[in-house]
Amino acid sequence: MGDIPHIILKDGSSMPRIINGMWQMAGGHGKVNYKNSLSDMSDYVNSGFNCFDMADHYGPAEDIFGELKSQMKNDGNDKKISGFTKWFPRPGNMSLENVRTFIHSSLIRTKSEFIDLLQFHWWDYDDGRYINAAQSLKLLQMEGLINSIGLTNFDTIRLKEIVESGVDVVTSQVSYSVIDRRARGKMTDYCKDNDIYMIGYGVCLGGLLSEKFLGVPEPSTIALNTWSLSKYKDYIGRWGDWNLFQELLEVLQRVGLKHSVSLTLIAMKYVLQQDMVGAIIVGCRFGIHQHYDENKHLFSFNLDDEDIEKIDKIVFKGDCMLGWSEPGDEFR
Repeated sequence: MGDIPHIILKDGSSMPRIINGMWQMAGGHGKVNYKNSLSDMSDYVNSGFNCFDMADHYGPAEDIFGELKSQMKNDGNDKKISGFTKWFPRPGNMSLENVRTFIHSSLIRTKSEFIDLLQFHWWDYDDGRYINAAQSLKLLQMEGLINSIGLTNFDTIRLKEIVESGVDVVTSQVSYSVIDRRARGKMTDYCKDNDIYMIGYGVCLGGLLSEKFLGVPEPSTIALNTWSLSKYKDYIGRWGDWNLFQELLEVLQRVGLKHSVSLTLIAMKYVLQQDMVGAIIVGCRFGIHQHYDENKHLFSFNLDDEDIEKIDKIVFKGDCMLGWSEPGDEFR
């Protein structure tokens, strides 16, 4: 199967097509075991999965990533690892010095001289200071503290505003799955016109897109014991219902049998093959259970037109906009 494929962003940076997600460290997924998490992260790197997606508010994620870098250096492990982090500021003064303070904190926590990819989120579009914040990030990039700038959970209109303000945005991180197609259409068209790659998250619906949930009754709220399961079960309800979801799992499984992979990998590959999707984020339960051996098979096959037609036939029975209109609407 070889190495994990990469794509080259328009600023010359390299990005792997599968990224290890660390939202599970933010809480709601059980207690984080620092030592076991470090061990698992090291295993991921040694298996070729060397890029981690985190955020300033994902609990100890940035700190553990920084510790991983130190540990690898001390062990003489020269494998390169990348840290993509996110900045979720509360509305306020977005002056250069204020923004520098936030970015400096992430640099300290990740033990980095610069941030590989800084992904910016903004809560309130009525507060136009997101432009000021983006301009400050651009200046910090010019100083060498940020290598690349991306956005996360922005809609197409605001993405366009930030790009037209002179910020070189190279990625747009959005929710994207077989049932969540909000990023298709306007977002995809704009990204194609401006050489911006999307990074999809939620591709496995928090683990619901798996054989574990095939052929089982609809789980109760109590049984959904992680933030991920609870969040994406709501997405299923917005798209359709549990019976329709079972039909989708059955189709994904049949396609998986054709390619000798799990239905989860079929769901992941479906998103990865969408236009302008440069990478997908796969959430990791570090210290609990890992899937890097299985995930290597993601690049051993491609879905053909027949596969995609079978999947779409079920998916389009539901509302692929989930009652919203653009990526990120659920945050506002």
